[in-house]
Amino acid sequence: MNVIERGYILQDYFSISRQMPRPSGELSVQQESSDRGTLRIDVTSTIAIQPIEGAVIRVYNGTALVEELRANSSGQSEALTLAAPPPEYSMEPGQPQPYAAYTVRVEAEGYRPVEIEDVEVLPDELAIQPVQMQPLETSDGEGEDVIVVPPNTLLGDFPPKIAEDEIKPVNESGEIVLSRVVIPEYVVVHDGAPSDSTAKDYYVRYRDYIKNVASSEIYSTWPDAALRANILAIMSFTMNRVYTEWYRNKGYDYTVTSSTAYDQKWSYGRTIFSNISQIVDEMFNNYLSRPNVVQPILTQYCDGKQVSCPGWLSQWGSKYLADQGYRAIEILRYYYGSSLYINTSEEISGIPASWPGQNLTVGSTGTKVRQMQEQLAVISASYPAIPTITADGVYGERTKAAVEAFQRIFDLPVTGIVDFPTWYKISQIYVGVSRIAELN
Repeated sequence: MNVIERGYILQDYFSISRQMPRPSGELSVQQESSDRGTLRIDVTSTIAIQPIEGAVIRVYNGTALVEELRANSSGQSEALTLAAPPPEYSMEPGQPQPYAAYTVRVEAEGYRPVEIEDVEVLPDELAIQPVQMQPLETSDGEGEDVIVVPPNTLLGDFPPKIAEDEIKPVNESGEIVLSRVVIPEYVVVHDGAPSDSTAKDYYVRYRDYIKNVASSEIYSTWPDAALRANILAIMSFTMNRVYTEWYRNKGYDYTVTSSTAYDQKWSYGRTIFSNISQIVDEMFNNYLSRPNVVQPILTQYCDGKQVSCPGWLSQWGSKYLADQGYRAIEILRYYYGSSLYINTSEEISGIPASWPGQNLTVGSTGTKVRQMQEQLAVISASYPAIPTITADGVYGERTKAAVEAFQRIFDLPVTGIVDFPTWYKISQIYVGVSRIAELN
């Protein structure tokens, strides 16, 4: 059975459950007997990261309307509970499609409509569908933007990676350009193979790129250790491309491609899963190293079932090792060797204020508290659900409430404590809403 046939069977199954009439907000009998996942839609403008309050969001299963709702002041829908396949479909290869596919259509006054097809919903997971809308005054005419999310690489038919050395030679003129390892604010993604000169290039925030690739390459239902091992491999691969300026040294003006033959799968507008997003926010400045080697290693990998890749990480194999209790670093060393270790970047490039080195909480004082408060104050002008605060350098209860609201909106653990992921998420959103990120 091919991918299309599997998709039709699942679509028929979910169409039956979705076409039953039901009062708003209630689940049909068919849905109650099926597995379920949740879906939230986040709507922002293509101009900075401005939420679009009141955007009309319609979710369809095939042609059947499932739900109609509006975005709140943070540009977000409520989390919808939707039918999804059984979780065991994502635990072994060769199973039917493990996620349900929905269509999301968004309309807002003054913006070009957006339709996203094949939005993925996995059982027991929160799927987040980002929707960026273009203001009409900046668009190229009437019509709508249509995005089709491609299948996960574990399910779809994608070309295998072309083997490369994990460490690039440093004795060739022009091979290594950067003097040290840094995490970039943005990467430039060429949406196609290097030979495709017609493919579009996208400026993508580094963390958003990693979240997209991880949501494209693995299933968020896998054990935490498997997710972390794969995400570390994805980050190290990307950082090798950044550090060596691999494509720029070949005459191209981008960082990485979306071709699985050369790099990793990235898909414009694809669904992101909340647990993957949180893991990336937690450890986005990590990469994998060898002793006495400066550059991040090019950690190539494959699914391990459709494609065999001795010496590389097997995605399905990593899942089985995690099932047996292996930790993330143990999984990585199983495939890449015992000399491998997790390294940390020297600095974060393009972020206005660096991590203070310790958590900020109620009772904290100083310039780092004031920097964080100033950024939150700017963000709250665009996200009114965040209480307005005074930047006085004193972390009080009102600052804690603002931090909690920020964490709730941006899918971070709601602790009221500015830890490493929260600090850099505040910096990222501040850069967007204040429009201080200048792209060349």
